[in-house]
Amino acid sequence: MIRIVLAVITVLAGMHFCSPAPAETKNAKIVLKIATLAPKASANSMDRFRELVREQTNNEVDFKVYYGGVQGDEDDMLRKIRFGQLDGAAFSGHGLGKIVPEVRVTELPYLFWNYGEVSHVRKKLENTMNRLFAENGFFVMGWGEAGFVYSFSKVPVTSIEIARQQKWWLWDDDPVAKAFYDALGISPISLSLTDVLTSLNTRMIDTAGITPYGAVALRWYTRFQYMSEYPVMNAIAAMVVTQKSWEKVSPSSREAIVRIIEEHFKDAGTAHRIANEKSIQVLKSAGISVVRVDLDTPEAKFVLDASRKAREALVGKLYSRELLDQTLAYLAEYRAEHPDSTIMKIE
Repeated sequence: MIRIVLAVITVLAGMHFCSPAPAETKNAKIVLKIATLAPKASANSMDRFRELVREQTNNEVDFKVYYGGVQGDEDDMLRKIRFGQLDGAAFSGHGLGKIVPEVRVTELPYLFWNYGEVSHVRKKLENTMNRLFAENGFFVMGWGEAGFVYSFSKVPVTSIEIARQQKWWLWDDDPVAKAFYDALGISPISLSLTDVLTSLNTRMIDTAGITPYGAVALRWYTRFQYMSEYPVMNAIAAMVVTQKSWEKVSPSSREAIVRIIEEHFKDAGTAHRIANEKSIQVLKSAGISVVRVDLDTPEAKFVLDASRKAREALVGKLYSRELLDQTLAYLAEYRAEHPDSTIMKIE
């Protein structure tokens, strides 16, 4: 039921930046070094992206991308950025929250029902988040998402009693997931992302949250038999660079890069949602059963109440009361304008 993992398929993967970065950089004047946990893949659109950047900046700027966690996990990448060894990274909400805790306000459990709500609220908050990152010395090159996260388990989790009997995974010290677990009365097991598959094999954990695409890409689905019918949360992602590195780039080149990246993110949003939908079919074909839950039951009400309790517990810790209220107001605004807005579920 919880916090995601999708650093692995976050921004760069979502932007189709998954091909190996070419070794040479065409003698560009400025080479921005970017790290990501996203793995290398066979797609070659990163070459095209770099080509566009070089063309539209007159070979002033190029990117060197370090894939597959070769620069360490997100904490390691952030430390290397602060030491000047990297210019930036593609982070999931986990890493972004280490820079600006407030960004996690749109990753709260059971906040969003569907993609329309996600897009509306995050777009409304984008200027606020960009300002907060700037105040902390970072420029957000582009926002993205990894999709909706579902709970995967070895047994059907149909009640809070069964949930409390499971060994839930917590990504390191993730505060959002921890607050939710506390509200549910669950004691999770804290592990790094890279330890999850091994820990599933040894049954150190037996339940975890991830997107359908992530479950397939990381092969976690081979260790599960069940997944939840309703999504738990929507995973945010972004590509950021330090202001210091960004300001080395000329204003005209900065405009060109942002324009190119925005186009990639726009295309990636649709592609990622399609990938998650296709992955659900793959999961079903592999024998993963969907656990059906009646939202009118006391158990479902307990979980939704716990999500509200967790969101309140984080006020003054991750975000202000004002920001939470603003987020909820934007969400209510969307639902008022779209009375047909309903909660997504796996059919």
